[in-house]
Amino acid sequence: MPVSIPKAERLTDLFSLKGKVVVVTGASGPRGMGIEAARGCAEMGADLAITYSSRKEGAEKNVEELTRDYGVKVKAYKLNVTSYPAVEEFVNDVVKDFGKIDAFIANAGATADAGVIDGSAEAWDKVIQIDLNGTAYCAKAVGAHFRKQGSGSFVITASMSGHIANYPQEQTSYNVAKAGCIHMARSLANEWRDFARVNSISPGYIDTGLSDFVDQKTQELWKSMIPLGRNGDAKELKGAYVYLVSDASTYTTGADIVIDGGYTCR
Repeated sequence: MPVSIPKAERLTDLFSLKGKVVVVTGASGPRGMGIEAARGCAEMGADLAITYSSRKEGAEKNVEELTRDYGVKVKAYKLNVTSYPAVEEFVNDVVKDFGKIDAFIANAGATADAGVIDGSAEAWDKVIQIDLNGTAYCAKAVGAHFRKQGSGSFVITASMSGHIANYPQEQTSYNVAKAGCIHMARSLANEWRDFARVNSISPGYIDTGLSDFVDQKTQELWKSMIPLGRNGDAKELKGAYVYLVSDASTYTTGADIVIDGGYTCR
């Protein structure tokens, strides 16, 4: 049965996530896109399952904050997205703990620090394995649940790097993985048309701490290439995540929302 028109009329009801269970992978940082997506969903009333790969303390701190500030049920899980059996087990654990999954935000990712020639083959494999294959494993595991349930929303954190090649840093593996994520969302939107929606979000340069190691001169060059003249803040993305997991977007599938301060329009 295809995704139906929601009964609610008011925008406040369409955006409400009360009674919904949302998964956010890669949400252990204090100011990353994962925690902001989780905050946005919690603000709108969703219960949350968040994952971390190594930063257990960070994830537990985020659970504490989300529970305290928004009064919703939140649990953290350790997850290695590069292992399909681990992803499948995680999805089953969340369904056991929460009763269902209404939306899944595939946000776990890794950046590249070299191009194809100078980077090792292992470095290429690592980025592709986490950013592309890890996302596909999440889709496979939760997609089976969505199909059984008859509903669901899958949201992939892609990147403007899936649309353009960044300059001056070389990061071909990352760009390729994110381009794959954008087309994965489109392809899955078609594949899952009878029971779920699939979309991606393509952020530009966002202050999350991941780029802090980049020298000042390069960062200034980046800013000169952005029409809005600055990096984004992660909270400027959370409205898009909430829109895509909520009933406000029931006719939105196969879309990619670019949030880049205008970078890709130049």
